[in-house]
Amino acid sequence: MEPSARPGVPSVVAVVVAYNRRELLLEALAALRSQSAPLTAVVVVDNHSDDDSAKVASDFWPEVELVRLTRNTGGAGGFATGMAVAIARHEPDWIWVMDDDTVPTPTALEELLEAVDRPDVVLAGSRVVWTDGSDHPMNTPRANPFARKEDVRAAAERGVTPVRSLSFVSMLVSARRVKEAGLPIADYFIWNDDFEFSTRMLRRGQGVYVPSSVVVHKTKARANTDADPGARFFFEVRNKIWLMVFSRGLNPFEKAVYMGSTLLRWLRTFRASRQRRFLLTQLRRGLVAGFGSRPRLNADVLCDLGPVTEAVVKVEAPARRAA
Repeated sequence: MEPSARPGVPSVVAVVVAYNRRELLLEALAALRSQSAPLTAVVVVDNHSDDDSAKVASDFWPEVELVRLTRNTGGAGGFATGMAVAIARHEPDWIWVMDDDTVPTPTALEELLEAVDRPDVVLAGSRVVWTDGSDHPMNTPRANPFARKEDVRAAAERGVTPVRSLSFVSMLVSARRVKEAGLPIADYFIWNDDFEFSTRMLRRGQGVYVPSSVVVHKTKARANTDADPGARFFFEVRNKIWLMVFSRGLNPFEKAVYMGSTLLRWLRTFRASRQRRFLLTQLRRGLVAGFGSRPRLNADVLCDLGPVTEAVVKVEAPARRAA
């Protein structure tokens, strides 16, 4: 790993959230090690894995900064702690986040950095494909329907597309913008955390989809999150309610539009499911939790994680003062 401290070269810290996928984690780390653009550091957040993911990561790449959590904080908590550690300990220009089943192609980071070489761009996402090379439906970026025609045209000339939200599977985000607007909300645990975070980042600044930056998302199947979600449907419903009621990411008109599309998607999920009664139970639970509570502060959700908690509080302090 070569530090990118040369004048004019942005510093980038990669954050990988890992949980019980040691072989895929090793593959992801090998891909990060082979990037054509230099990384300042790599932070691996081990979300209290039951296997030896943490040990094999450390053995494979001793320079990796390993953050071992004492409990599983979900993807939301993992990315919140990883970004906080990256900013508090390394002060990078950019943070590149991904799951442990994400394998970047050698030029993935270089292409992202070329796309964000503009003062108004604060977020960029890669083209995410499955193992067969086809686009992965789980990580489809949402194009920005409100982008001005001149912005769309200018983006097309650079080979990118303006977006309104992006997935955490290969997202490059401005560290400065994170300090202004806050970390991912750890209380989401899983689902909608990247949607809420990316829309909040983009209330001030532009986001782009960069198809020339390619990563492989090695899920077990090429399917989206709506495919018989089981107990996870609770998080989809609760978090979507939280997003619509409490998040600053979307304006009122956008919330109405996205909630309408969400209801249609839920209906399709029920129609296609083999466990409709169980999903109905999760729907009721999610609605009660969504309307009956609100997301807690990250400092409260992650209060038992020692130095990680201190990093979270330090990074979010400017955003809380501005709120």
